[in-house]
Amino acid sequence: MPMASLNISLPEALKQYVEGQVATGDWGTPSEYVRELIRQDKERRFRNLERELAASATGPRIDIPVAQIRRKGLIATLREQARER
Repeated sequence: MPMASLNISLPEALKQYVEGQVATGDWGTPSEYVRELIRQDKERRFRNLERELAASATGPRIDIPVAQIRRKGLIATLREQARER
């Protein structure tokens, strides 16, 4: 897969932490470490979304107008409904 660059700024303490993690030998470069963190975050968010969808499927019926789903999106609308309960 082709790579693209993304420059980020970190406070010195976080930079040292990342460098320390790389020094453990589990990652070859700071970029590999950050990519792994991003992958883990994506997986965590996907699992949370799956749980939210499963909970909404087994919960009480929610009537949502199609226009609201088109305007805000299904996930945002379901989350909004859940917060209102």
